[in-house]
Amino acid sequence: MTEPDMWTLVLDGWDPADEGRREALCTLGNGYLGTRGALPESSADGVHYPGTYAAGVFNRLSDVIDGVAVENESMVNLPNWLDLRIAVEDGAWLDLASVRVLEHREQLDTARGVLHRTTRFVDGAGRHSRLDQRRFVHRERRHLAGLHTAFVAEDWSGRLTVASGVDGTVTNSGVARYRHLSGRHLEVLTAEETGDDTVLLIAATTQSRHRIAVGARTRVTVPVDTPVARVPDRAEGRIGHRLTLEVRAGEAVEIEKIAAVVTSRDVAIAEPGLAATALLAEAPGFEELLAEHTRSWGRLWRRCRIEVLDGTSPPPVETVRDLRLAGFHVLQTVSRHDLDLDAGIPARGLHGEAYRGHVFWDELFVLPVLVLRFPALARALLLYRVRRLDAARRAARAAGHRGAMFPWQSGSDGREESQRLHLNPLSGRWLPDVSDRQRHIGLAVAHNLWQYVQATGDLAFLTDEGGAEVLLEVARFFADLAEHDPADGRFHIRGVMGPDEYTTRYPGSDRPGIDDNAYTNVLTVWVLQRARELLDLLPPSRRDELTATLDLGPAELRHWREVGERMAVPIHPDGVISQFAGYRDLPELDWDAYRRRYGDLQRLDRILEAEGRSVDDYQASKQADVLMLFYLFSADELRDLLGGLGYALPPEAIPRTIDHYLARTAHGSTLSALVHAWVLARAHREEALDHFDRVVRSDVADLQGGTTAEGVHLGAMAGAVDVVQRCFAGVETRGDVLRFNPHWPGRFGVLELALQYRGRPLTARVTDREVCVSADAGPGGPVRVAVGDEIRDLWPGETVRLRVPGASGVGRRAWGQREGLVAP
Repeated sequence: MTEPDMWTLVLDGWDPADEGRREALCTLGNGYLGTRGALPESSADGVHYPGTYAAGVFNRLSDVIDGVAVENESMVNLPNWLDLRIAVEDGAWLDLASVRVLEHREQLDTARGVLHRTTRFVDGAGRHSRLDQRRFVHRERRHLAGLHTAFVAEDWSGRLTVASGVDGTVTNSGVARYRHLSGRHLEVLTAEETGDDTVLLIAATTQSRHRIAVGARTRVTVPVDTPVARVPDRAEGRIGHRLTLEVRAGEAVEIEKIAAVVTSRDVAIAEPGLAATALLAEAPGFEELLAEHTRSWGRLWRRCRIEVLDGTSPPPVETVRDLRLAGFHVLQTVSRHDLDLDAGIPARGLHGEAYRGHVFWDELFVLPVLVLRFPALARALLLYRVRRLDAARRAARAAGHRGAMFPWQSGSDGREESQRLHLNPLSGRWLPDVSDRQRHIGLAVAHNLWQYVQATGDLAFLTDEGGAEVLLEVARFFADLAEHDPADGRFHIRGVMGPDEYTTRYPGSDRPGIDDNAYTNVLTVWVLQRARELLDLLPPSRRDELTATLDLGPAELRHWREVGERMAVPIHPDGVISQFAGYRDLPELDWDAYRRRYGDLQRLDRILEAEGRSVDDYQASKQADVLMLFYLFSADELRDLLGGLGYALPPEAIPRTIDHYLARTAHGSTLSALVHAWVLARAHREEALDHFDRVVRSDVADLQGGTTAEGVHLGAMAGAVDVVQRCFAGVETRGDVLRFNPHWPGRFGVLELALQYRGRPLTARVTDREVCVSADAGPGGPVRVAVGDEIRDLWPGETVRLRVPGASGVGRRAWGQREGLVAP
């Protein structure tokens, strides 16, 4: 075994039971296209699952479940370009399950975006062979991907057969619980040879009628005087070439396959088939394309640099590697190619079919990583929501409200895609799904818009691109959702779900949802404040236009202010913020007894349902809910928000609230450990590091027990990077100032970050004692940088050093103390 590499994920040995996890982790992509790390010779057989997905390509199918008609829109598994099989002499196509595997290693090089595979095997006749493969999905040429195979007959000579083509018979069957539902999304229209070494398959989605063209060019390099016979290889829904040649012991045969994937959603094309054919005709060879690709990844990593330097006790190599792997998968899912794709951020990336490729609230965790490095990309991803504002308005009207109600799950057109029923595999029962009651998704959209403007100063996004309209319509919806109760004089939001997806209703109630979810209500107050601030920011002429267009008059604005000053937030007499009204009246669960009985309680909801009980009946959370408030807001911000409502938040209430929910959370979401790492960093750093380690390992170690195979958890992966930059380094953008409030363990040494703020490339070096920020040289004025109460102007080409308050270890701010940062 080699020493661990901070840039390379090494997967040793042939383990069919682990193949799904490996395929997801070894996915390669470029933001436009993603291809799972399945072996090229494999097909969907319960062990392997080849999958290729293009951002934004969805299709809708219908089924009847227990007499109920349901529709599901899914990100479509596209024709498999990777398909490449080999056979020795007259034997069957290579299948690792039917040969003796001597060596099998896969190495994902995240520095260069290349997957390496080495396999040595002995076939049934005792012949030894070696297979070395490299593949990429090109970083710059969005439509192109490549596979290079070197085959060596180690101790035999004879005939080798190679079949290379495109398989259009694929279905969406990568998630076991969906397999009994319709999954055939493609209809193959044409499959033909387009050249001596090139084939083309064109398919269309059955409902959305997107056309997908996948072309493949296969070339073979053989020793001198070795003839190669090539014939078309046609089957129903497939097209390719079959190549036959004689090999000699010890000599390598190289097979190069370049693929082009084009869809009718693409810009600047006339027709997908013509475009794919032209791309292959002009594409250089594998090595030249690979060199371009790796240079592009090098440039990208320089812009996203996160280094840990000179520590007396640095973090483990595996932690750094897993953190880079997380960043790698984020950068593969969203890239500059998304500038014109209108695709959003799929919760499971382009890595698998869980959640059907839908867009949830994960952008709340992904965008902070992008905003401070790729603001144009963050803007494009926010426009996915802006373009679906009318759909959100229609949803609000259908629910009897004004404003915009964004869907919990979104796909192609912005309608609600949450399923109506879900299967509990433990009980085998289909249960109502009311997760669309998570109205807080709209608050996340508004928060993302505001944070983008704070980091970039891009007021044009608000005034000219519809950002202001989205934020105001979200504010209008939640102000309308709030109901005034004369009994207490406060406003209440009823019948919703918070981030905790376990709690869907009150015990024994037929009405879905709970009342006064603290997270939802506090975010509503925040959004209403930002809406009023937004109107003050706009030029008078644009403000007048917007308020006239929205029919937003003085009376409604007064109502917003009243709601923002009289919102109810359930706070227990001991100071703990209650997750919702009545939460503390619920009985306690015997956590120790359930852990002894079941061990892992991440799916506590399924465990209790299978017992004939409900998780709704207990003080039990799937993931962070109230604690999300501490993730989004500093202690001072939260104290000010609650203070404006007439609630006190004494210093001891914050750690008491954190401890209360730590003891009652099952961590059934990968995002839960992320939020817990964040909130613990200020007071319990070592415990925070334990949660952080869980975040970075969540998919690598498949901590949810089989879910990684269905696609990585993109929010957690981005969140791991965000914990480093916004929690441990304490980066925050508020009030036209780039602020640092570090909680970085001194023994780790220096944390170095590449950032971009207000158009200025910066390098920040953070320790537990000092923050040093350098600006690239160039034109323009200064940006403002702060640590604690010290604010400095940073001019192009200059460096500022700011001391961390209480750097000696005395007086460092914890959750219970004033943070010294004043909201704008």
